[in-house]
Amino acid sequence: MKKVLLIIQREYLTRVRKRAFILMTLLVPCLIAAMFAIIAYIAKQQEQTLHKIYVLDENGAFKGKFHDSKSKKYVTIDLPLSVAKDTVQKHEDDILLFIPATTDKKDSVTVFAKKKNTLSLADDIQSELNNIATGNRMVQAHIDTAQLHKIKSNIVVQAQELTDAGAKSANVGASYALGFAGAILICMSLFIYGAQVMRGVIEEKTSRIIEVIVSSVKPFQLMLGKIIGVGLVGLTQFVLWILLSTIVTQFVGGGGGHSAQPSPMMQFTNNLGENIVYELSCFMFYWLTGYLLYSALFAAVGSAVDSETETQQFMFPIMLPLWFAYILSVSYLFQAPDSPLAVWLSIIPLTAPIVMMVRIPFGVPGWQLGLSMFLMIAGFLFTTYIASRIYRVGILMYGKKPSYKEMVKWFFYKE
Repeated sequence: MKKVLLIIQREYLTRVRKRAFILMTLLVPCLIAAMFAIIAYIAKQQEQTLHKIYVLDENGAFKGKFHDSKSKKYVTIDLPLSVAKDTVQKHEDDILLFIPATTDKKDSVTVFAKKKNTLSLADDIQSELNNIATGNRMVQAHIDTAQLHKIKSNIVVQAQELTDAGAKSANVGASYALGFAGAILICMSLFIYGAQVMRGVIEEKTSRIIEVIVSSVKPFQLMLGKIIGVGLVGLTQFVLWILLSTIVTQFVGGGGGHSAQPSPMMQFTNNLGENIVYELSCFMFYWLTGYLLYSALFAAVGSAVDSETETQQFMFPIMLPLWFAYILSVSYLFQAPDSPLAVWLSIIPLTAPIVMMVRIPFGVPGWQLGLSMFLMIAGFLFTTYIASRIYRVGILMYGKKPSYKEMVKWFFYKE
């Protein structure tokens, strides 16, 4: 155990002292904050773009009934259609809305513009037209639209979760966002830090340093120390990112801490309420166990090859369960979190880190969560055992391109 701890210490300190690690740890939260600030600025600028919409109404039923907004200004014109088209062509942001005398046909109304309109703008114009047309028909049917608007309700549904302690607020949106963000982070980090383990093994193998190292420690001890050491580096970086991101968003969102308005991070945390501790604990567990499980496989691949170019044939089968779980979670599982497929994928160790994070916001029975966690630990021990059997042989193999058949033989070699 003492040798394993020394290897962990070496792997950890070597990486956290690198300039690249320090720079990335400090820069990533700032870059993320800058990215969101730029997106918000661009969205705001886009909203400030004023589109002048010329309304050529041959019907006359829509005249003077359009409502202006910050991004749209309706101007009624009475010109021939050809002249109106020439007017619109002079400015890129101008639009011509042509309403013919009869609007009974589905595609009778036409919008002319010099450049293609955005979907939101087209939907706004279409919605405005339908509202006016509906109002006109109500008047024709002798329905008092003013009274109709007065009695129109505006009910907002508030979600409440029933617990043994009573009903409490259940902000599903915030919980789901945290769970889904956790699934994305786990998927990305397993690949990034697992690849670091694999790359480190390849570098030591190709430089022949490994021949000196294995004279003092067993290959299993070396592999375990490398996996845990790099994992602690990733964990350190994640914790620092969370802390620094909180500080940056607090400063940016709260105006340097002098504003009465809470920062977006604080608002998000408040919406989560009591769930934040539970979900963050689950995230840390599945990140750690998922990393340990996949890194053992990455270490086995790194020991079997002589360069990174040879890893492609082995990387795809390893990453396929993660990609499968992520794509399925985005497209289907979040809509059916209690389906048999979601339950089984959240229990199987290779897919559990992704699928369970998507299921947790919707409530997971205790026995399913406990079984999944137990199998994650068992899966890590099992994959570590398999990887160590391959690692002990492959780490000393040079100049031979391995195959799956060859790696199976390495597994069954005696000590």
